[in-house]
Amino acid sequence: MSVEAPYRTRMTDFDFLVGTWDVANRWRVDFLDPESGWEEFPAVSRATRHFDGGASFDEIEFPTKDFSGMTVRLRDPETGTWSLYWASSRRGTIFPPVTGKFDDGIGEFYGDDTMNDVPILARFRWSGITADSAHWEQAFSTDGGKTWLDNWYMDLTRRS
Repeated sequence: MSVEAPYRTRMTDFDFLVGTWDVANRWRVDFLDPESGWEEFPAVSRATRHFDGGASFDEIEFPTKDFSGMTVRLRDPETGTWSLYWASSRRGTIFPPVTGKFDDGIGEFYGDDTMNDVPILARFRWSGITADSAHWEQAFSTDGGKTWLDNWYMDLTRRS
């Protein structure tokens, strides 16, 4: 298999995440209700790099929510796209992946799922990435991507 140069440079897309982060979370109480109120809470995330940059793993602890989560990110060397797999200690299973890539410093990842028995299209977006900060957000669409409802934001600050 021959991997083209543009894909080789994407091997490091998630290297910025390596380390320990304080995370300020803000999520809708009901992820599908645009009138739902918002809740804020802290977290701590620890991320590592694997497969020469072709994989990333993090565990995030939400101390005031009494649960934790983890994400496994795997890069397809043929296409240069990433598949992100989220799991939560509350559910004990891996959610369906969101898949995508970074363009101009913004990563967008999409995937089909269900929320409360409602079919959704999920979107994860990474932006504002610097050496010491990053922003992540999640949105759901119940109409195939015509409209989106943002429902979770994370602002990450690197621990020194």
